[in-house]
Amino acid sequence: MSSCNSRKSLTECRKLALIGMISLTLAVHNDGILAEDVAGATKKRASNVTVTRYATAQLLKSVPGLDEGELVETAGFYVPGDGGKALYCIQKPNGELQPNGADIIALKNGHVAVLLEGKAVNYRMFGAVGDGENDDGVQIKLAHEYANRHGIPVINLSGEFWIKQSNNIVIKTNVQWGQTTFHIDERFNSRRFPRFVVLNDEPTQTLKLGKETKAILLHRIRPGVQIIDELAPYAGCLISVEDANDRIGIRAGNYSKRGWAREELFYVEEEGRIIGDIAWTFKDFTSVRATPCNDVYLIIEGGRFYFSGDTPAGGSKGYHHHGISIQRSRTIVREQWMGLEKGRRDVSIEPRTGFYVLRGVYDVTLENIRAMPWEKNRRDRSKVVAHGTYGIGGARMLNCTFRNLTAEGGWVAWGVFGTNLNKNFRVENCRLNRVDVHFHCWNLYISDCTIGFKGISVTGGGDLFVDDTTRHGNSFVSFRRDYGAKWDGRIRLRGCTLKPTSNGKVSVLSHQMADFDYQYPIGFARSVTIENMLIDYGAAPESTAPCWLMDIVPFSKTGTGARLFFPNHVEFSDVRVVGRKQGVRLLRIPNPQHYDLGRQGGYDGSELEANCTLVADGVQLEKMAPRYPDSTDDVHLLIGGAEDAAYDDHVSLLPEICFIDCDDVSVYLGNCIASAFFDRCSLNTVTARSLRGELGFRDCRFQPDVREVPGDLYALDSTLGTRLTNCTIHAPVIAGMANPEMVNRTGFVEINRSVRHYHLNTALGNRIIEHYRRKGRKLKPDFIAMLRLHHGMDE
Repeated sequence: MSSCNSRKSLTECRKLALIGMISLTLAVHNDGILAEDVAGATKKRASNVTVTRYATAQLLKSVPGLDEGELVETAGFYVPGDGGKALYCIQKPNGELQPNGADIIALKNGHVAVLLEGKAVNYRMFGAVGDGENDDGVQIKLAHEYANRHGIPVINLSGEFWIKQSNNIVIKTNVQWGQTTFHIDERFNSRRFPRFVVLNDEPTQTLKLGKETKAILLHRIRPGVQIIDELAPYAGCLISVEDANDRIGIRAGNYSKRGWAREELFYVEEEGRIIGDIAWTFKDFTSVRATPCNDVYLIIEGGRFYFSGDTPAGGSKGYHHHGISIQRSRTIVREQWMGLEKGRRDVSIEPRTGFYVLRGVYDVTLENIRAMPWEKNRRDRSKVVAHGTYGIGGARMLNCTFRNLTAEGGWVAWGVFGTNLNKNFRVENCRLNRVDVHFHCWNLYISDCTIGFKGISVTGGGDLFVDDTTRHGNSFVSFRRDYGAKWDGRIRLRGCTLKPTSNGKVSVLSHQMADFDYQYPIGFARSVTIENMLIDYGAAPESTAPCWLMDIVPFSKTGTGARLFFPNHVEFSDVRVVGRKQGVRLLRIPNPQHYDLGRQGGYDGSELEANCTLVADGVQLEKMAPRYPDSTDDVHLLIGGAEDAAYDDHVSLLPEICFIDCDDVSVYLGNCIASAFFDRCSLNTVTARSLRGELGFRDCRFQPDVREVPGDLYALDSTLGTRLTNCTIHAPVIAGMANPEMVNRTGFVEINRSVRHYHLNTALGNRIIEHYRRKGRKLKPDFIAMLRLHHGMDE
C-alpha cells in the first residue's frame, strides 16, 4: 500500500485517486465512523492508493494526524448523506491553496483538505446549507469556480437554495439543475451584476486595422454581401463593426436624442462566408471587434426560481439584474420555471433588465421555459414603475431562438421582453404577452405562437414572417413609433388570427411614425403579404370601429424632406371576419406623390408602367353606406385626394390595383396615377376623378348603396380607358331603399339614351328591367345593342 507523499503535486494526487488501486481501510476512527476494506487489483492499475472514509467534511477539521498527500473521502458535508459526499487530498496551504471552507478546508494540524472531483460537482460539496438563512450563493459561486477551473459540469439535481447578496456567479461549463429550487432575495438585486453570468471562453478582441484594410472593409461591408475574403482568418468569430460618429435611430418622444451608433453584427464562417444580412453601408469605422465563439454548446437545464418581488434596498435607482446574463455564444438554456414566492406579490418600483439577458451572442436558444412578466402600470400611480421592466432582455443577438416559452400576464404586467439589435430571431411555439425589438430587428420569424395583450412591437427590416400565430389585442403588429415604425424588408402574415379585445380601432399592421428625423429611412416595408387571416371579434362583438389591414400615416414626406418608402407589392388574400358582420378596410394613401418606391415606374399619357401592385383577393370587406358616393371617409381604399398634386418623379407611387372576389367595394382614386381592375366583385362606390390610368371591370356587379346622391353615383373617367366586360348594373339603394330610376345617375348608363366607356355584354339587373316593364317603357334595340357592345371612341 502507498499514499500520496508531500512531494507529489495535487495533479498527481488526482491521477492516483482516479486510476490507482483504491483500498478503503477498515478502522474505527475518532469520529466513530467505520470504513471498510475493499482492496483489489487489476493489471491495468499502476499502484495501490489508500483512501480513508470519514462521516463529514466538517469532522475532517478536527481529525489529527492527517498527513500531506493522504486521500480522504466523506459521506456528506454537514451530515452523512446530505449530498456533499466528496474526495479530498491533504495538502499544505500555499498562495494558491487558501482555505475557503468549501473546496479547500482548513484542518486542525494546519494542513488543508483539497477537493478532488474530476467528473462533476454539486452545491452540497461546497457547504451550501439550504436553510433559508444562509446565503447559499456564496457556496454556489465556489462550486462554479471549481467547475470552471477543472472543466467539469455542475450537476445539482435537487435541493432548495437561497441566494441573497451573492451575484456574478460565473458559469463556463454545463449545468444540470433538475428539480433544484432557487429563492432569489430581490432586496439585493444589483444594477451592475447579474446573479449568474455565462461567459465566453475567449475574450473579445478589438481589431486594429491598417489604412488599406479599413478601406477594403468599408467597401465590402454593405447590403447583399455574402463573402468577405479579408475576414476569413476570423472564421468562427462574431464580428461587430461600429461608427460611433454616425448616429442613427434617434428616438422620438421624451427621450435622449443621442440615438445609436451605426452598427452591424455578423458571424464569419469558413472562407469569409457571412451569416447575418448586412443592412447598412458605412463611411467610417470607429471600432471593429471580433469575439471567438465557442466550438461546443454549453447547456444549462432544469431548475425553478422563486423571486421575493421586493424593491432593491438602499434606494438604488434604475435597471437591476435578477437572473442570468448570457454572454457566451452557442448556449442552450432549457426546462426552467420561474415565479413569485408563495404569498408574495411584485411590489418593486425599480425596473428589471430581465431574468435572461443576452448580450453579444450568436446561436443562443431558450426553450421549454415558464418566464415571468413584471408589473408596471399599477392602479396606484405612486407605485408605477418608471420604465419598462422585463423578464427577458438583450442586445446584439444573432441567430437566437425562443422555443416553447410561456410568459403571460394581464394589463398591469409589462411586456415580458425587450431587445435591441436582434438579427435572425426565431420565436417558435411560444405563448408570450409581447414580442418586442426596440431598435433594429433584422429578420424575425414567428410561428405557432400566441401573443397576448402587449403585442408584437418591432422596428427594423429583412424578413418579418409570422405563421399560424394568434394575437390578442387590437393590432397584430404595431411598429414602434419611437424608432420610426419602419420595416425595411418583406412582411408576410400567413394563417394568423387577430382577436380584438376592445371596441376601438383595429389594425393588422400599424405604422404610426412621427413626422420626425430618425436619421434613417422610414416606411412601410418593401412587400406586404397577408393571407388566410382571421379577425375574430368574439371578445368584442359590439365593436363597430373600423378594422384596417394597414393603418399608415397620411404623409409620404417628412418636414425635413425625407421621402417614405412604400412596398412594391401589397397582397391581401382570404381575409375573413367572425364575431361580427362588419368586415375590414384596406388602407388610405392620401399623398402617393412623394413616396420612394425604389423602382422606376412611368406615365406618359399613353401608358402606365406601374411600380407597385396592390391586390385584394377574397377579402371580406366592411359593408358601408356612405353619405355621398364620392365620400373619402367611408371607403376601403383611398389613393389621392380632391386636389391635383404634382408627382416628385417616376419612383413615386404608381400602382396597379386588383380586386378579386370582393363584395361591397368602395374605392376613391382622386387625382392620382393608377390603374385599377375588378374581377368578380360587387361595387358600392368607385370614384376615380381625373384618374391618370385605366379602369377595368370584369364579371362585376354595380350595386351602389348610399344615403344621398347630389351628383352621379360613379365617377369612372380615366385617361387610358374604362372597360366593362360581362358586368351587371343593379338598382341603386338610396337611403336604404332600392330605386331603379337612379340607374340613370350611375354616370355611365342612361336608359334608352346613352352608354359611356367600353362595354361588352353589360346587363341590367332584374329589378331595373321589371321596374321599366311595369312603367310600360320598353328598352330600345339600339340601347340594348350599346350594352352588348360599345366602343369608348363612339362617345
